[in-house]
Amino acid sequence: MQPTLPQRLYLLCCTVGKGKFALTNLQGRGQLLRAAALTELVLAGLLSSEGGKVARRAAEPPGDPFLAEVWRDLPDTPKIWLKFLHNKAHTAEKPVCEQLAATGDITVQREKRLGMLASDRVTVSDPQQVLALQARVRNAVLRAPDPAAIPMDEVTMAVFAAEVEVTSVFTGRERRAHKQALDALAAHYDGVVPGLRKALRDSYLSSRAVGGGWGT
Repeated sequence: MQPTLPQRLYLLCCTVGKGKFALTNLQGRGQLLRAAALTELVLAGLLSSEGGKVARRAAEPPGDPFLAEVWRDLPDTPKIWLKFLHNKAHTAEKPVCEQLAATGDITVQREKRLGMLASDRVTVSDPQQVLALQARVRNAVLRAPDPAAIPMDEVTMAVFAAEVEVTSVFTGRERRAHKQALDALAAHYDGVVPGLRKALRDSYLSSRAVGGGWGT
Protein backbone atom coordinates (compact mmCIF):
# COMPACT_ATOMS: atom_id res chain seq x y z
CA MET A 1 0.00 0.00 0.00
CA GLN A 2 1.33 3.41 -0.95
CA PRO A 3 2.05 5.72 1.99
CA THR A 4 -0.39 8.57 2.51
CA LEU A 5 0.61 12.07 1.51
CA PRO A 6 1.43 13.03 5.14
CA GLN A 7 3.61 9.92 5.45
CA ARG A 8 5.46 10.73 2.22
CA LEU A 9 6.05 14.30 3.37
CA TYR A 10 7.48 12.99 6.63
CA LEU A 11 9.85 10.74 4.65
CA LEU A 12 10.64 13.58 2.25
CA CYS A 13 12.00 15.59 5.17
CA CYS A 14 14.40 12.87 6.29
CA THR A 15 18.10 13.48 5.86
CA VAL A 16 19.12 9.98 4.88
CA GLY A 17 22.84 10.70 4.86
CA LYS A 18 22.72 10.98 8.62
CA GLY A 19 20.21 8.17 9.01
CA LYS A 20 17.77 10.18 11.10
CA PHE A 21 14.81 12.50 10.81
CA ALA A 22 15.62 16.12 10.00
CA LEU A 23 13.42 19.04 9.12
CA THR A 24 14.35 22.64 8.44
CA ASN A 25 12.97 23.59 11.85
CA LEU A 26 10.51 22.41 14.47
CA GLN A 27 8.07 25.21 13.71
CA GLY A 28 6.84 23.84 10.40
CA ARG A 29 6.63 20.16 11.19
CA GLY A 30 3.04 19.79 12.40
CA GLN A 31 1.63 22.31 9.94
CA LEU A 32 3.28 20.47 7.05
CA LEU A 33 1.70 17.14 7.97
CA ARG A 34 -1.76 18.56 8.59
CA ALA A 35 -1.65 20.51 5.32
CA ALA A 36 -0.74 17.27 3.54
CA ALA A 37 -3.69 15.50 5.17
CA LEU A 38 -6.07 18.31 4.22
CA THR A 39 -4.83 18.19 0.63
CA GLU A 40 -5.30 14.43 0.40
CA LEU A 41 -8.83 14.79 1.75
CA VAL A 42 -9.64 17.44 -0.87
CA LEU A 43 -8.17 15.34 -3.69
CA ALA A 44 -10.22 12.36 -2.50
CA GLY A 45 -13.41 14.43 -2.63
CA LEU A 46 -13.97 14.30 1.13
CA LEU A 47 -13.58 18.06 1.63
CA SER A 48 -14.76 21.10 -0.30
CA SER A 49 -12.30 23.94 -0.89
CA GLU A 50 -14.49 26.27 -2.90
CA GLY A 51 -13.95 29.99 -2.42
CA GLY A 52 -10.74 29.42 -0.50
CA LYS A 53 -12.62 27.93 2.47
CA VAL A 54 -12.92 24.39 3.72
CA ALA A 55 -15.89 22.23 4.68
CA ARG A 56 -16.63 18.53 4.97
CA ARG A 57 -18.23 17.04 1.88
CA ALA A 58 -18.45 13.34 2.72
CA ALA A 59 -20.67 11.81 5.40
CA GLU A 60 -18.11 9.22 6.50
CA PRO A 61 -14.42 9.62 7.40
CA PRO A 62 -11.63 7.95 5.41
CA GLY A 63 -10.12 4.67 6.53
CA ASP A 64 -6.68 6.02 7.45
CA PRO A 65 -6.69 6.95 11.17
CA PHE A 66 -4.71 10.18 10.85
CA LEU A 67 -6.69 11.39 7.84
CA ALA A 68 -9.89 10.53 9.72
CA GLU A 69 -8.73 12.48 12.75
CA VAL A 70 -8.08 15.56 10.63
CA TRP A 71 -11.39 15.08 8.76
CA ARG A 72 -13.33 15.05 12.04
CA ASP A 73 -11.87 18.44 12.96
CA LEU A 74 -13.38 20.07 9.89
CA PRO A 75 -16.67 22.04 9.88
CA ASP A 76 -19.87 21.27 7.98
CA THR A 77 -20.10 24.87 6.78
CA PRO A 78 -17.24 26.64 4.94
CA LYS A 79 -14.58 28.24 7.16
CA ILE A 80 -11.11 29.63 6.52
CA TRP A 81 -8.27 27.12 6.53
CA LEU A 82 -5.89 28.58 9.11
CA LYS A 83 -7.63 27.45 12.30
CA PHE A 84 -7.85 23.83 11.16
CA LEU A 85 -4.25 23.81 10.00
CA HIS A 86 -2.59 25.62 12.89
CA ASN A 87 -4.39 24.92 16.15
CA LYS A 88 -3.69 21.18 16.33
CA ALA A 89 -0.36 21.17 14.52
CA HIS A 90 1.35 20.01 17.72
CA THR A 91 -0.64 16.74 17.57
CA ALA A 92 0.24 15.82 13.97
CA GLU A 93 3.67 14.28 14.08
CA LYS A 94 3.17 11.47 16.60
CA PRO A 95 0.44 9.52 14.72
CA VAL A 96 2.23 9.83 11.38
CA CYS A 97 5.49 8.68 12.95
CA GLU A 98 3.72 5.73 14.58
CA GLN A 99 2.15 4.72 11.25
CA LEU A 100 5.52 4.71 9.49
CA ALA A 101 7.06 2.74 12.34
CA ALA A 102 4.23 0.18 12.13
CA THR A 103 4.84 -0.36 8.41
CA GLY A 104 8.61 -0.64 8.92
CA ASP A 105 9.48 2.49 6.93
CA ILE A 106 11.24 3.96 9.96
CA THR A 107 12.45 2.77 13.34
CA VAL A 108 12.10 4.89 16.46
CA GLN A 109 14.39 4.56 19.44
CA ARG A 110 13.87 6.50 22.66
CA GLU A 111 17.15 7.96 23.88
CA LYS A 112 18.05 9.78 27.07
CA ARG A 113 21.42 11.42 27.41
CA LEU A 114 22.93 12.50 30.68
CA GLY A 115 21.50 15.83 31.78
CA MET A 116 19.12 16.04 28.81
CA LEU A 117 15.46 15.25 28.22
CA ALA A 118 14.62 12.01 26.43
CA SER A 119 14.12 12.29 22.68
CA ASP A 120 13.28 9.99 19.77
CA ARG A 121 15.96 8.92 17.31
CA VAL A 122 14.29 8.18 14.00
CA THR A 123 16.07 6.06 11.41
CA VAL A 124 14.95 5.47 7.83
CA SER A 125 14.74 1.79 6.92
CA ASP A 126 15.20 2.27 3.16
CA PRO A 127 17.33 5.34 2.33
CA GLN A 128 16.97 4.69 -1.41
CA GLN A 129 13.20 5.03 -1.12
CA VAL A 130 13.63 8.48 0.42
CA LEU A 131 16.25 9.54 -2.13
CA ALA A 132 13.96 8.47 -4.99
CA LEU A 133 11.08 10.43 -3.46
CA GLN A 134 13.23 13.52 -3.05
CA ALA A 135 14.46 13.20 -6.65
CA ARG A 136 10.90 13.09 -8.04
CA VAL A 137 9.92 16.18 -6.07
CA ARG A 138 13.06 18.05 -7.05
CA ASN A 139 12.54 17.20 -10.73
CA ALA A 140 9.08 18.79 -10.56
CA VAL A 141 10.88 22.09 -9.98
CA LEU A 142 14.41 21.84 -11.37
CA ARG A 143 13.32 20.51 -14.77
CA ALA A 144 10.41 23.01 -14.91
CA PRO A 145 7.89 20.76 -16.70
CA ASP A 146 4.30 21.78 -17.34
CA PRO A 147 2.65 21.78 -13.87
CA ALA A 148 -0.51 20.23 -15.33
CA ALA A 149 1.53 17.18 -16.41
CA ILE A 150 2.80 16.50 -12.86
CA PRO A 151 0.78 14.31 -10.48
CA MET A 152 -0.93 16.44 -7.82
CA ASP A 153 0.77 14.63 -4.96
CA GLU A 154 4.18 15.61 -6.38
CA VAL A 155 2.98 19.17 -7.01
CA THR A 156 1.84 19.32 -3.38
CA MET A 157 5.12 18.01 -1.99
CA ALA A 158 7.19 20.41 -4.07
CA VAL A 159 5.06 23.43 -3.18
CA PHE A 160 4.90 22.58 0.53
CA ALA A 161 8.63 21.86 0.72
CA ALA A 162 9.27 25.35 -0.62
CA GLU A 163 6.71 27.07 1.62
CA VAL A 164 8.08 25.49 4.81
CA GLU A 165 11.71 25.71 3.60
CA VAL A 166 12.55 22.01 3.83
CA THR A 167 16.28 21.98 3.13
CA SER A 168 16.43 18.22 2.57
CA VAL A 169 14.57 18.97 -0.69
CA PHE A 170 15.64 22.45 -1.83
CA THR A 171 18.38 24.76 -0.64
CA GLY A 172 17.61 28.44 -0.23
CA ARG A 173 19.68 29.15 -3.33
CA GLU A 174 17.67 26.62 -5.36
CA ARG A 175 14.38 28.14 -4.20
CA ARG A 176 15.56 31.55 -5.37
CA ALA A 177 17.02 30.29 -8.64
CA HIS A 178 13.88 28.36 -9.56
CA LYS A 179 11.33 30.85 -8.29
CA GLN A 180 9.51 30.97 -11.62
CA ALA A 181 8.98 27.19 -11.66
CA LEU A 182 7.89 27.20 -8.01
CA ASP A 183 5.46 30.04 -8.66
CA ALA A 184 3.94 28.09 -11.57
CA LEU A 185 3.50 25.01 -9.38
CA ALA A 186 2.04 27.12 -6.57
CA ALA A 187 -0.48 28.69 -8.95
CA HIS A 188 -1.48 25.26 -10.21
CA TYR A 189 -1.89 23.97 -6.65
CA ASP A 190 -3.97 27.03 -5.70
CA GLY A 191 -6.30 26.31 -8.58
CA VAL A 192 -7.05 22.87 -7.13
CA VAL A 193 -6.94 23.65 -3.39
CA PRO A 194 -7.46 27.41 -3.05
CA GLY A 195 -6.44 29.03 0.21
CA LEU A 196 -4.54 26.20 1.90
CA ARG A 197 -1.05 27.05 0.67
CA LYS A 198 -1.30 30.61 1.99
CA ALA A 199 -2.61 29.32 5.32
CA LEU A 200 0.37 26.94 5.55
CA ARG A 201 2.83 29.74 4.90
CA ASP A 202 1.10 32.08 7.36
CA SER A 203 1.06 29.41 10.07
CA TYR A 204 4.72 28.55 9.50
CA LEU A 205 5.86 32.17 9.60
CA SER A 206 3.77 32.82 12.71
CA SER A 207 5.35 29.90 14.56
CA ARG A 208 8.85 30.80 13.43
CA ALA A 209 8.41 34.42 14.54
CA VAL A 210 7.65 33.44 18.13
CA GLY A 211 10.23 30.69 18.26
CA GLY A 212 7.63 28.00 18.82
CA GLY A 213 8.18 24.38 17.94
CA TRP A 214 6.59 21.02 18.41
CA GLY A 215 8.39 17.74 18.71
CA THR A 216 7.27 14.18 19.07
